Amino acid sequence: MGHLLSKNGYRLKKRTRKLRKKKRKRNCLIQGPCMLCFIVHGSSGSPDDEPLETSGGSSGAVAASAVSASASKLAERYASSLGSPEACAHFLLAPHAELALLTASVPAKLLGPPSLFRPASTVAASVAVPTPSLAEMVCKRKCAELQRCTPCKQPRCAFPESAEGAGATGGGGAAAADTAAHRLLPLCSLPSSSSSSSSSSGEDTGGVVPLQRDNGESTSPASECSRATTDTSDASCINHLPSSILLKVFSHLTVRERCLGASLVCKYWRDLCLDFQFWKHIDLSGLQQVNDELLVKIASRRQNVTEVNISDCRNVQDHGVCSLASQSPGLLKYTAYRCKQLSDLSLCTIATHCPLLVKVHVGNQDKLTDHALKLLGQHCSELKDVHLGQCYNISDEGMVALAKGCPKLQRIYMQENKLVTDKSVKAFAEHCPELQFVGFMGCSVTSQGVIHLTGLRNLTSLDLRHISELNNETVMEVVRKCRNLSSLNLCLNWSINDRCVEIIAKEGRRLKELYLVSCKITDYALIAIGQYSSSIETVDAGWCKDITDQGATQIAKSSKSLRYLGLMRCDKYSCGRAAAASEPH
Repeated sequence: MGHLLSKNGYRLKKRTRKLRKKKRKRNCLIQGPCMLCFIVHGSSGSPDDEPLETSGGSSGAVAASAVSASASKLAERYASSLGSPEACAHFLLAPHAELALLTASVPAKLLGPPSLFRPASTVAASVAVPTPSLAEMVCKRKCAELQRCTPCKQPRCAFPESAEGAGATGGGGAAAADTAAHRLLPLCSLPSSSSSSSSSSGEDTGGVVPLQRDNGESTSPASECSRATTDTSDASCINHLPSSILLKVFSHLTVRERCLGASLVCKYWRDLCLDFQFWKHIDLSGLQQVNDELLVKIASRRQNVTEVNISDCRNVQDHGVCSLASQSPGLLKYTAYRCKQLSDLSLCTIATHCPLLVKVHVGNQDKLTDHALKLLGQHCSELKDVHLGQCYNISDEGMVALAKGCPKLQRIYMQENKLVTDKSVKAFAEHCPELQFVGFMGCSVTSQGVIHLTGLRNLTSLDLRHISELNNETVMEVVRKCRNLSSLNLCLNWSINDRCVEIIAKEGRRLKELYLVSCKITDYALIAIGQYSSSIETVDAGWCKDITDQGATQIAKSSKSLRYLGLMRCDKYSCGRAAAASEPH
């Protein structure tokens, strides 16, 4: 009691009274001039308001005042019980008997008939306006933290049927309502409530009015938009391109990319990747997954193979190559470098079943013998390109048979075949007049065999590297007689000197490439090339110990056609003092 009667107790009571007064002065809970706020705050008593029209003069005025007083008490009672915005909104939307009394006390000029309480005919006749959600009806002053409902992002649909003439065609208010519903579609469904869910026509479709098709079938706008989007994506699909264009695109892919990538996309691409044009040229080089089973499958499905490359495929045996050769009579090119596991059987089968063969590259196969070369000479008269480097069991017997049976041969290359001698060189020079490329690197060939090459008028490239008994006179004679010679390789021949290089520079009118690595030449050879040759573009004089800065500088100044000069490991040549060699003429 002492505390309550004290000064502090008086202040506490005073503070409590102020808080109660503040609670009574509530701000508007609902946006706009809602009926509760209008009556509670006494806006009807303002001088600007018009008096309510009554039918009975003074008695009507008395009745109106009585109704207004009762409505005010009723509004205060509801205002005290409605403490939240959601409760206010549900009260307004619920069909109460007292709501008519509240509505009657509000001037008509301030509050027109709201769209929520209009009859269906009135809504259909007027311009359709989307119904606001409950959250939009709540005032922001008290409920600023309440988040609005974000509308779903759906594509806008254009409907070809106009809703303007729907009322004229007949059908009453229902047809007009359907037409108005077709014209405006809400992008977001309204929140569920007892009244709005029953009044909205899109209850099952999430607040979206279904569309009516010509055949009476109803579909939702979302499905129509998704179908339109699907049609657009299908129209822009790459599969709509002509198959010829797709085949052209796939032709730039490798076998690995087509088999392990493109063919796994869809069935259509798989069929395109199995097109016959992709399996004419089969390049399986370096793929260790390739085995006999794969070659058998290719042979069983494709009989028009024209080119096969199985270089470095260590899991391929004779059985797979024989199966492919027996099913490919039109095979033209066969390449199998470094397939040491293959024997004569594979090449013999190819020679027997592929008479149109024009190219055979089987370098570095130790098990290959003269028997296979004899069959090539007997059955493959169209052969033009042969590479038999490092096949150590091949001798003159097989080479002579090959030269006699293949008169159209244009390229022959041998490397480190010690059993091949001058007899083979003579056979090729006599029986193959169309030879353009000849190479006998490291073979047991001498100048007596090389001199027979002077009869080859179409010879353009000659590889005589590491020929143990090769003299300068033979080389000069070949250069004089073979006027079309454009490339000459004399590397690793210590007998080639400056005099030979000078004759080559003078007589080789069409010579463009000259390789002199590890030859016995000096600066004089380079100076002669710069003075006498107007066609040589590439000179490689690496590992020539006697070349100095003088020779490199002179050839760089005097030659008008030189583009490349190789001086690797020329110890007497100084890069710092020969900067003039890199300057343009």
